[in-house]
Amino acid sequence: MADAAPTPRPSSPHPRRPEELYTSPPPWDIGRPQPALLALAEAGSIRGRVLDAGCGTGEHTLMAARLGLDATGVDLATSALGIAVGKAEERGLTARFLQHDVLHLARLVETFDTVLDSLVFHGFSGDDRTAYVESLRTATTPGGRLFVLSFRDEPPAPSGRPHRVTPDEIRTAFASGWQIDAIDAITVDTALPSLPEGIRGWRTALTRI
Repeated sequence: MADAAPTPRPSSPHPRRPEELYTSPPPWDIGRPQPALLALAEAGSIRGRVLDAGCGTGEHTLMAARLGLDATGVDLATSALGIAVGKAEERGLTARFLQHDVLHLARLVETFDTVLDSLVFHGFSGDDRTAYVESLRTATTPGGRLFVLSFRDEPPAPSGRPHRVTPDEIRTAFASGWQIDAIDAITVDTALPSLPEGIRGWRTALTRI
């Protein structure tokens, strides 16, 4: 069974409105794990205590729970968390879902062996991106792994910034406190009928140092 979300700690002051993202099913909510992360799970690369940063409706948290791992998902959107809790109950899985700001993961006062980011990093830019990467570092055990999915800087991909990133942008963002193990070209599945072939993306594997 899933834990209920507690009263949230203070959130980031910048004007994000996460509830608006779930007034209708968002295109990234495909009802199953992204294949690029599922492949890691099947290969045994997701281990130990797992944090799903910006978990949405919980598919990757529940993927880790299905492996028998201690799985926690955090998000600001209470509507998404409610759906995630319902999925855990329906599937008979044990997972923890917390309403929490990914820019302030240090306030969890916990560290995790594996951290997953499915399409969160590329939504930040400037100071927020710097703060987010540092937030991820504080939540990752030294020697722990971080896996990040982001959109690739080539079509088909959503127009505009900051939702398309280059390998150099990834390397710059994670230059301090991280070892970049691989930046692999992958396909991000989407619920958009106009993009049945998916969106070109990157899967970045990192180790916290």
